[in-house]
Amino acid sequence: MKIDQIKKLQQKKYRQELGHCLVEGEHLVLELEKAAQNNPKLAPATLYVTSEYADWSTQFEKIEVSTKQMAGMSDTKSPQGILAVVPMEAISPACDDQLTAIYLHEIQDPGNLGTILRTLAWFGGFRLLLSSGSVDPFNPKVIRSSMGALFHVPMELDVDITTLPQRFNAIGCLDMQGAPLSSPEFKVCDCYIFGNEARGVPREHLEGLNAQAFTISGVGLIESLNLATAVNLSVYERQR
Repeated sequence: MKIDQIKKLQQKKYRQELGHCLVEGEHLVLELEKAAQNNPKLAPATLYVTSEYADWSTQFEKIEVSTKQMAGMSDTKSPQGILAVVPMEAISPACDDQLTAIYLHEIQDPGNLGTILRTLAWFGGFRLLLSSGSVDPFNPKVIRSSMGALFHVPMELDVDITTLPQRFNAIGCLDMQGAPLSSPEFKVCDCYIFGNEARGVPREHLEGLNAQAFTISGVGLIESLNLATAVNLSVYERQR
């Protein structure tokens, strides 16, 4: 891929057009290489490095570029000198229907999505379903905040919320009037729904899904928890 095309991958429309995204920095490249050992579809990724990383050993094709060229490709103010261009369709492991599903409805914050991916990768046993209108998981900010977890969590995109009842036997959601998270029924659910940071999940959707409501107990001095925190606590309780 040409240098000027790589710079465009910072924008969603060009990622979709070119079918690739950027993975930048030493830690993320290491995680990519680790994931490639179990996911052969990542083999076509290309590594771009400055002279500082010229001796970097990798299974990917490696191209050395100047510091100026790297600055032009990079999404960060202080480029580390190493980045990979990766086919997006290869990034996520194959989905396993036996894995518990976390469904995110129209979430917008890249940091929230990255944090949620890290949690799912840490505990294992989960897959991520994203609705249309959600933040792009291949956004450089999501990839950075996921710390490489994106390569290890099975993921489906543009999943219509109305299709969930046909796919799952028991759907759970969070609500201030729900049963305690410690309830035995909580661990029976095979799909958990979390909504937009500001609007949550529209009430009419929840009624149509026949979702069972659960509550994360607190003293109630503030209106709500951060979305990523709510997901993290729920995932911990599900796996506990």
